[in-house]
Amino acid sequence: MRVVLAPPASGDTWLGLSSDPLPSTEVADWVVMPGCGAVVQFSGTARDHSDDRPGVDLLEYEAYEEVVEPRLAAIASEMRQRWEDLGRIAVLHRVGSVAVGDPAVVVAVSSPHRDAAFEAARFAIDTLKASVPIWKRERWQGGESWGLEPQHIVAVPSLGGADAGAPSPSAVLAPPEAAR
Repeated sequence: MRVVLAPPASGDTWLGLSSDPLPSTEVADWVVMPGCGAVVQFSGTARDHSDDRPGVDLLEYEAYEEVVEPRLAAIASEMRQRWEDLGRIAVLHRVGSVAVGDPAVVVAVSSPHRDAAFEAARFAIDTLKASVPIWKRERWQGGESWGLEPQHIVAVPSLGGADAGAPSPSAVLAPPEAAR
């Protein structure tokens, strides 16, 4: 699903996985629509530390790419079912090396009113973190790790109860390097 990070020529959903830097400003501009008075954007940026890990100097992301596209599409579809008046949705994630301070993930949503935009953006990032198989490797002073090592990847929660996005509703998937 690696894409050139340019807004779609048509449609109201921009999904992507890319090794290129994420165009946060362009995403924020793209989601604006005349009928939408609210735009909420979340940008998850690489930081120089995490719990008990000072001096993080490398973040690298890998993804199970065949599963990413259907899971991102399922998240967007579920957002539209839960908040029917959403305008545009953008969900973009980096793979490869991400410099400290650069966005690793960008979620943006437009809606006529702020409550729906805030709720939908929160749902998108929380669901992405739980249901899309993307792993982060951190290197810091004194060590490196693939984060939580094997983790449970769950189904995209649905109002109808059905999962959209293979391989299974819940699977334990190990980060690529952990299996080597």
